[in-house]
Amino acid sequence: MLDAIIIFSFILAAAGVGFYSTDLLPDGSLDGVTNLDALRLVVATFAAIIGGAVGLRFQTGYRRLESQVREMPLEAILTRAIGLVIGLLLANLMLAPLFLIPIPNDFSFIKPLIAVVGSIILAYTGMNLADTHGRGLLRLINPNTLESMVVEGTLKPASTKVLDTSCIIDGRIETLLETGFLEGQIIVPQFILQELQQVADASKDQKRVRGRRGLEILNRVKTDYPERIVINPVNYADIATVDAKLIKFAQEISGTLLTNDYNLSKVASLQKIPVLNVNDLVNAVRPTYLPGDNIDIKILKEGKEPSQGIGYLEDGTMVVVEEGSSYVGGELRVVVTSALQTSAGRMIFAKPQASALT
Repeated sequence: MLDAIIIFSFILAAAGVGFYSTDLLPDGSLDGVTNLDALRLVVATFAAIIGGAVGLRFQTGYRRLESQVREMPLEAILTRAIGLVIGLLLANLMLAPLFLIPIPNDFSFIKPLIAVVGSIILAYTGMNLADTHGRGLLRLINPNTLESMVVEGTLKPASTKVLDTSCIIDGRIETLLETGFLEGQIIVPQFILQELQQVADASKDQKRVRGRRGLEILNRVKTDYPERIVINPVNYADIATVDAKLIKFAQEISGTLLTNDYNLSKVASLQKIPVLNVNDLVNAVRPTYLPGDNIDIKILKEGKEPSQGIGYLEDGTMVVVEEGSSYVGGELRVVVTSALQTSAGRMIFAKPQASALT
């Protein structure tokens, strides 16, 4: 409805200007015209067509601007508005003496021209300065924004974590917060929430379940740690992928990326961004077993070799037990003989304790 009103307004205004534009022509230029009203209608029609084209163009630009403003954080809108007002005030103060200077009538148009151009330049300069140095203004407007927290020192970039979607869905972030191993503020950008919502609305059942689980986990940690979990409205309309947005955001706030995505970790590391990979943490805290250590384990299945039995530790580490095939389904105390680190993870080789002693 608004689009139609905008275009119709341009058509109506252009038609009116075209209809009465003949009155501006020099005297005597219409002496040969027999039907002045018909000429006015023709000019008004052409002007209306041009006005409609201009209105359509204006409406497209207006919609694009409206979309950008909706995606723009509230803090950025407020700082730019304040910068615009300050720029216009400075323009009025600086350009006011200009109107006191006597100028010949033939050059009287210079004063309003300089006033308009000067106001535009100073207003644009004010907006740019507000964008660049607006953190102080943000602190006055809203003391709970990410930028104002950095200024006040309550948010220290070195300990600030930027949370990835995969880390939320994984769920171990909740345990890390409960145990106190994760320090500092945890920032969840708006585009991460949007991606999580898209996963939760996916057509595939498995993907939808993962997305809803991620939203539930995020809601729980937000409720349990309201002062540590910060939802930031930042978005980058000019960047296509979520991973690229994450990297840019982490760079801007000098934060640490918290993820369990291997590829994202490598890309971020290449760009000198600190990364905390939850999988690396899990591998680092796994208990180390040396030859001669005893393990109580349940044999779940037979191995590739006829005499082998396979079991798993609580952290998922595979234990290959020689002469363990006859113990499938039962628990057994084994003695570690060796350990092997592979690309798929760690493997432990062991023998039943009775066999190791003989």
